[in-house]
Amino acid sequence: MVRSEEGPFDLIGDVHGAAEALRVLLGRLGYAERRGSYRHPERRAVFVGDLLDRGPQIREALALVRAMVEAGSALAVVGNHEWNAFLYHQPDPEWPGEYLREHRERHDRQVAATLDQVPAGELASHLAFLRQLPLHLDLGALRVVHACWDDAAIAVASRGLARHGGLTDAFLVEAAREGTALFGAVEVLLKGREMDLPDGVHILDQEGRRRHRARTRWYLPPDGLSLAGYAFQELLGPAAGGPVPTAARADARPYPPEAAPVFFGHYAQPPAAPAPLAPNVACLDSSVLAPGGFLSAYRWDGERQLEAGRFVRTESMGDPT
Repeated sequence: MVRSEEGPFDLIGDVHGAAEALRVLLGRLGYAERRGSYRHPERRAVFVGDLLDRGPQIREALALVRAMVEAGSALAVVGNHEWNAFLYHQPDPEWPGEYLREHRERHDRQVAATLDQVPAGELASHLAFLRQLPLHLDLGALRVVHACWDDAAIAVASRGLARHGGLTDAFLVEAAREGTALFGAVEVLLKGREMDLPDGVHILDQEGRRRHRARTRWYLPPDGLSLAGYAFQELLGPAAGGPVPTAARADARPYPPEAAPVFFGHYAQPPAAPAPLAPNVACLDSSVLAPGGFLSAYRWDGERQLEAGRFVRTESMGDPT
């Protein structure tokens, strides 16, 4: 989706049902609740996705962000948790009684908080609203995507959206089928690029399980970087300081330094003062639900070189600083 808008904008990271922290952050940014939604007299918010799952106030967070978008005081893109919810609730037409995202223990656990907190009819209404959101935003002077800005993936996804008329049931079915071009494009945009790790190197996922694939710092050229330097996640094992695998180097599409600033979430950052990852690249996922984590935003006023001093943060779960 391309829209020519100059802003100013406040880019807000992954909320994950932390409505209390979101209210504090919006207040710090100068937004106030008027006529049923949070508004700013001069600015608009942009949410980078992952509004639901995990947190204690998912129902309130969904209602708050939806009200802002419908009032025109915010924009938002789809995150991987919204995408997973679409598939989890969408019946699979080829397998009666099954869903596009299998209802197995791990998937059930991921959506449990949302299902517990949001009444079924209300959740269905929110999911219908969320399916109207774009997979990315190109606002001319700035860009927003949940996990990875990739021109090739955007082109494939955009053709799929045009062919199916949006995030329709048919789009979900095609994009849920591994091996299709549309599946690969949505995976890149909403979950990012990954690389296979060599023998002797692994990561631990959020459930403590060993994994042998890691998320890459897709915006960087991998040449000259170690394996650990190119991975978003902490690598464990004696070979973590070794070279980036050949396949990952061949798969790389670094973000051009002359391109418009790009903002995304998805990659939980350590609990430290936020800063740009590159002069025109910023991640806004500050692990709001983790110990020491916070919800963060970036106040953008048209600059092409991002500045650490423009980040605004609030400690998570009712512990603002």
